[in-house]
Amino acid sequence: MATRPASLTQQQIRLQSKSQSPMASSLSTAASSRLLCSTTAAAAAAAKLSFSSASSLSFSLSSSSSLKCLRFSPLISQRRSSVNRGYSTVATTKCAASDPDQLKSAREDIRELLKSTFCHPILVRLGWHDAGTYDKNIEEWPRRGGANASLRFEVELKHAANAGLVNALKLIQPIKDKYSGVTYADLFQLASATAIEEAGGPKIPMKYGRVDVSGPEQCPEEGRLPAAGPPSPAEHLRNVFYRMGLNDKEIVALSGAHTVGRSRPERSGWGKPETKYTKDGPGAPGGQSWTVQWLKFDNSYFKDIKERRDEDLLVLPTDAVLFEDPSFKVYAEKYAEDQEAFFKDYAEAHAKLSNLGAKFDPPEGIVLDDGAAPEKFVAAKYSSGKD
Repeated sequence: MATRPASLTQQQIRLQSKSQSPMASSLSTAASSRLLCSTTAAAAAAAKLSFSSASSLSFSLSSSSSLKCLRFSPLISQRRSSVNRGYSTVATTKCAASDPDQLKSAREDIRELLKSTFCHPILVRLGWHDAGTYDKNIEEWPRRGGANASLRFEVELKHAANAGLVNALKLIQPIKDKYSGVTYADLFQLASATAIEEAGGPKIPMKYGRVDVSGPEQCPEEGRLPAAGPPSPAEHLRNVFYRMGLNDKEIVALSGAHTVGRSRPERSGWGKPETKYTKDGPGAPGGQSWTVQWLKFDNSYFKDIKERRDEDLLVLPTDAVLFEDPSFKVYAEKYAEDQEAFFKDYAEAHAKLSNLGAKFDPPEGIVLDDGAAPEKFVAAKYSSGKD
């Protein structure tokens, strides 16, 4: 069978297929479908017209379920795409949940966003809080929670532990609007991993293809995320993280992500309104950080908690217990001395967390090919601490 040029229009393809055998016609239709689901620039430009499968209807901003998401979302400004109905052959075509090329492009846009807004910490928190509702004792998806983008709905955003995360959604919504072939669940985890890497942290062995929940009725109940100051910090951390299927080493490694970010009392009830390290930014000023250079991912968190010499640095009860509990202390001491060991264990734990509870399409997930070497990390300029 002769190869059909990729430039043929849909009408030409339909006309040619009439003169072919049933087998050839079937192959032609499949080739056309693959063309329409391809990740070329032309296909990306037409992404709003492509609904790849019944399960992916909720991923396009022009779908009814996505509009449902926007109605329940507290985001200030949203764009609703019009629905074009001339795509019957595309509607029955099976494609992966997220488009690999669009994922790569979205990652570049996230990198640019980080450079201009210094929003690394809140993007890390966004991915964590979406995945951190997972309950290993519940098999049913999405009732088990986890990385499924339920956090984009107002009912879950209003959970006390998620205070302020609406700002993270506002930051990345334009990227979602631009890349309708990327699910919210993937975008949350992509943003979180990219923020760690761009802050000088380790490369996270991520995979993508997460399926989104379709409505607020699929959000988990409140109370699954860890608290900052529980009566029994070690017991509380284990109750929460063991429920997710994580162990003591992973609890300590993941706690090390506090090396980036600040706690704001108006959101969490913890921390000072500002310190000498946060009063002038970078980014929005204020809050209390765990480390001096709180946009640099390293092992300073463990060093500073161990020393506890600076009253302007935050130490929560769940931080202090890492050097008090005998099992936690083994790892905390190790990470304070060995940054390479911390990076290795953190990367593995972050990847595991980002997959919790997720349903992948395809089932094995999508791994992005990263041939280019990352740019050298340059720490942001911080307040001098002088009045």
